[in-house]
Amino acid sequence: MLVDVMTMIAARIAKVDLITPGIILGTAFICALVAYWKVVEKKSLRGFFEFAFPAEVMTHPSARADLLFWITKKLAMPFLAIPAGVTFVTLMGYATNKVVGGLFGIETPLIEGPAGPITVVMFTITMLLAYDISYYSYHYVQHKVPFLWELHKVHHSAEVMVGITKDRVHPLDDLINRAWDGVVAGFCFGLWTLIALDPVEVTVFGVSVYLVRNILMMDFVRHTHFKISFGPLNNIILCPHWHQLHHSVDPRHYDKNFGLLFSFWDRLFGTLFVPAPGENFKFGLMDRDVRDYQSLQGLWIRPLRKMTWQLAKISRRFRGRISNKADAAPAEPQQGG
Repeated sequence: MLVDVMTMIAARIAKVDLITPGIILGTAFICALVAYWKVVEKKSLRGFFEFAFPAEVMTHPSARADLLFWITKKLAMPFLAIPAGVTFVTLMGYATNKVVGGLFGIETPLIEGPAGPITVVMFTITMLLAYDISYYSYHYVQHKVPFLWELHKVHHSAEVMVGITKDRVHPLDDLINRAWDGVVAGFCFGLWTLIALDPVEVTVFGVSVYLVRNILMMDFVRHTHFKISFGPLNNIILCPHWHQLHHSVDPRHYDKNFGLLFSFWDRLFGTLFVPAPGENFKFGLMDRDVRDYQSLQGLWIRPLRKMTWQLAKISRRFRGRISNKADAAPAEPQQGG
């Protein structure tokens, strides 16, 4: 049963992934056109392409590093990322179904027959919320835990934004993120299988929940220089301009705007920072070794070395505390003869 579930989910995700690039590129083109129309007075076709693909951005060493890293990741990640994401969500969903179902004596879904429109809408909303709070919480921890930050620095080392900068994420970071998604979103999915939905149903009206989330959050666009704002909707959806602030080197912007799709998590937990309309940002890291992250070796290998060093440092500190407690413990009294 579990093998069948995983196989069917993998097939559906693979099918949806074929249409995702077209939607993402179409959205990016529209956003570029909107941004160009708003900021440029004298408009022309040549001017549009110069605005959308500025030479100083596209020829930047960071952009070249993005392209090489994107290519090498695409060659390696299909054999790791998709199976891992499917596996984590499926295993957690299956475990939740069995454990919670066993505790409450639920063997078949509580709602018989096909799910109705209200149920499907509720499923969509709760799954999007589950994925989003999962991302927010992991993203927050990435910035607070030193060895995870060493991995996440790969993403923040980009000094220009070229769309594919969204994939400037270390594979190990990707894997940990998908595992955490599996815990949170998989638990939510497992509960739904007890209520109404078939265990292999991961789409809404034939559209993957992943795809719905990706379309709404404009991940490609928010990793460009297009300062797109959603107006009043910014209070619900984190617009590209607000996410671009998250990559800013300005100390005022550190650890702000962690959200993926929804902006209300940042408002709720006090990490929201609203930029001025059209505000420009300088991207990258303030670390002395930032240049080391503009090569394939720096993006793939350096984070692993620094993460290992951080873990060793934590281990030494932990062993030191244990040793100090042992030394401070009172000696056992000697028994008299």
